[in-house]
Amino acid sequence: MQVVFRTAFSRFGASRSLGVAAYASVLALAAVALAATLVRFGYSLHDLPIAATLCILAAISESARIKLSRASLLESSISLLPTLVAAVLFGPLDAMLVGACSLIGQFRGPYLKWAVFTSSRAITWGLTGAVVANLHWVTQSDFGALVLGAGLGAMFSVTLDTAFAAVTYRLRGNGQMRVVFRALTPLAVAAVPLYAPVVVLLVLAYRELSPWTLAVFFVPCLGAQRLFMLYQEERKLAEDVVTVNKKLEAANLSFATALVVTLDARDQYTAGHSAAVAIYARDIAERLNLSKEQQALAHLCGLVHDIGKIGLPAGLLEKPGALTLEERRQMQEHSAIGERILAKVESYSEIAAVVRHHHERWDGEGYPDGLSGRQIPLLSRILAVADAYNAMTSDRPYRDAMPSRVARMRLAQAVESQFDTAVVAAFEAVLVPAAEDYRMGQRSDFRLADQEPQVMDNLRLSDAA
Repeated sequence: MQVVFRTAFSRFGASRSLGVAAYASVLALAAVALAATLVRFGYSLHDLPIAATLCILAAISESARIKLSRASLLESSISLLPTLVAAVLFGPLDAMLVGACSLIGQFRGPYLKWAVFTSSRAITWGLTGAVVANLHWVTQSDFGALVLGAGLGAMFSVTLDTAFAAVTYRLRGNGQMRVVFRALTPLAVAAVPLYAPVVVLLVLAYRELSPWTLAVFFVPCLGAQRLFMLYQEERKLAEDVVTVNKKLEAANLSFATALVVTLDARDQYTAGHSAAVAIYARDIAERLNLSKEQQALAHLCGLVHDIGKIGLPAGLLEKPGALTLEERRQMQEHSAIGERILAKVESYSEIAAVVRHHHERWDGEGYPDGLSGRQIPLLSRILAVADAYNAMTSDRPYRDAMPSRVARMRLAQAVESQFDTAVVAAFEAVLVPAAEDYRMGQRSDFRLADQEPQVMDNLRLSDAA
């Protein structure tokens, strides 16, 4: 595991940039000093062609870094593998070379950023290579000794890498160093058992088979890294879809609420009717043991069931007396108009069908299509009962509200002709234990504003249905 940052140094203020520049200079001088010290102690570069191959593999690994999280500044790669192989096989100078060359593909502005990461990477692997080189039993071919040596090298390198990342993170003003340690420590712990055995296999393949088997063995590793990148891209796409859906849910809520508010403003006598019908429809659906999704859908359908009245001629809703036959025919158009309005919203297609049929009758004498019995969608049958009951228990221009007991009696008288018996029975079971303010649609939570949070939840449930 190798960790880098993805945001540019050029975004910092002047004082912070000067601090980072001083830090980069110190790191560069330290890397040069470390290399000189290693040479003085007798270390040298070994097989240059193989080292060059490892450099290329490390650079390829770095070119396909994986972001640790969507919001994180940190990214990781598998360039630890070729670098640790160089440390175990050849020693500190080769490891320094491979570690520094892993970032050669990142040589572009801002160059201060590249200098910091390249220098810290060289120091990390120079010191790691020195530690491994001084574990003399690692040079043996014993599998257990190699595993232990590779494990210690991996642990040492990821510890240094994390420390450098934390210091850089703090100097760049991104936050406290503990944020980096908290994010990277689990990865560092997982890197040791994950990478050490692979490194041992690569070392043994190099020693027992051929030096060029290194390139062959790295192909699956690079493929795995690429697959994980594709997975992350797919996950990001899925998260984006969720975000878009949430925005659409909010838009749908605004759409439904705006239509109901517009209708309430137009007809003062039916203001609050849709909100009450929504509550009744939801509770009937629950009593019928319908799924949570269907209960949510019943609530939404109740909320917008009369939306087609917006398209009726001016003055028709506001007329104080009885309607003429022509006016009644026009009024009956509202369910079909409502369907046309709702059908324009993709996620409201099922709601549109329910709204169209909420004035159908069990005996087939309803409108607009004359459906009968179970031809009528169940939610439409539920709406028909909730709608009729609330209309009877509400004031109208031509009559006062009926007492709840009278309205319930009329529902019972209309079963098997206008209403589904099972739906009326379920509603009666809801009304019997209820308080009178519920029966009359006057409870505080019957207001549209109080139902908006529930509407948002119901939109999610109805989308899942």
